[in-house]
Amino acid sequence: MAKTKEEPKIKEEQKETGEKKIDKNLLKIEELEKKKEELEQQLDKEKNDYLRLMAEFETFRRRNAEERLALVGSAAADTIKGMLPVLDDLERAMELLKDSKDEAAVKGTSLIYEKLFAYLKSKGLEVIDAVGKDFDTDFHEAVTQFPAPSEDMKGKVIEVVQTGYTYGGKVLRYAKVVVGA
Repeated sequence: MAKTKEEPKIKEEQKETGEKKIDKNLLKIEELEKKKEELEQQLDKEKNDYLRLMAEFETFRRRNAEERLALVGSAAADTIKGMLPVLDDLERAMELLKDSKDEAAVKGTSLIYEKLFAYLKSKGLEVIDAVGKDFDTDFHEAVTQFPAPSEDMKGKVIEVVQTGYTYGGKVLRYAKVVVGA
């Protein structure tokens, strides 16, 4: 078979066309790789945004739960604080009934006081122990000062006028006291 003049021309054109196709394919590969990198960066960004959002949500849930607990605690503290005057009245009644000959009144009042105090204590109420202790403004409120009966009682609580209470480690009502001067 004889080679014609056109055959080398055709092969050369095919070679050029093949090179152009290779160049186009390389360009497409480069474009696809760039697009892949962009998509990977976008995916990383979205993943980071998702993780931050989840962390913020967890923080929100925890804070919300703490606020609910604090709200319940403050409501309980308010309720217990409202019961303190009743407790004071029962203490005064028991003091007045000490000298009474009516045993039923003494026992009944004592029983009511003990049940109420035991219930409040089970909920976290604690009495502020003051007599004989150093005067502490964090727990005591000085009503008056009296001359101290002895030198070692100066600056100490001599008498409690009104009992103080703490609830959950916080002062619910300061103890009103007489301080030795």
